[in-house]
Amino acid sequence: MSAAQIADAERRDLADLLLKLGPDESTLCGDWTTRDLLAHLITRERRLDAAPGILIPPLAWWTERVQDSVAHGDFGELVGTLRSGPPFWSPLALPPLRAVDVQEFFIHHEDVRRARPGWSPRPPDEARDHQLWRMVGLLGRLTYRSSPVAVTLRRPDGAEHAVKSGPRTVILTGEPGELLLHAAGRDECVVHPEGEPADVATVMALERGL
Repeated sequence: MSAAQIADAERRDLADLLLKLGPDESTLCGDWTTRDLLAHLITRERRLDAAPGILIPPLAWWTERVQDSVAHGDFGELVGTLRSGPPFWSPLALPPLRAVDVQEFFIHHEDVRRARPGWSPRPPDEARDHQLWRMVGLLGRLTYRSSPVAVTLRRPDGAEHAVKSGPRTVILTGEPGELLLHAAGRDECVVHPEGEPADVATVMALERGL
C-alpha cells in the first residue's frame, strides 16, 4: 500500500469512529472533544489562513477562532467533509505531502481510540508500520531534543533511530506506532524503557510533542 492509501484508510476509520461515538466524547488531546478534534482536522486541510497557527504560537489565536467556528457546524456534515479528503486546492492534496497524513491520522485515530477504557494497540501492519517508522526518527529528533540524556528508539526487530545524543542512553522499544505516539506526547502507548532508573524517569517525564 502507498502512503496515500494508508492515510486514506486511517482517515476513513477515524471518520467511522467519530460517527459512532458522537461529538461530545473525550480524546487524548487535552480538553478537546471529538467535535474539537474534527474541527482541527478540517481547519488544517481547508482553511489555509488558519492552518499556520497550528504550529506557530503567535498565530494560534486566529486558528482557535476559526476552529471554534468550524466546530459549530453539523457534526455529521463535518464528518462527511473530513471523509471526503482535502480539496484539490489544498497543499495537503499534493502527493509529496500525503505521507504527512499517515502520521496525522494515525495519531488522531489513536487519540480517539485510546481515550476509551479498555483500549489495546492495534495489531502490527507491515505497510502501515513501514510508513510510521519513517516518521519516528524525524519526530523523535524534534520532540526529545530537550532530553539531558541520549535517547534511542528501537523496534522489536532491533532497527533503531538514535534521536538524541548525550551522556548515557535511554532506549525505548516498541512497535513503530507506539514509539510515534510516545514521541508525539501520548502516555497511552506501549513502550519499554531501558537505562538508568533516574534517566528513564527523566525521559518518560519530558514535555514531548510539537
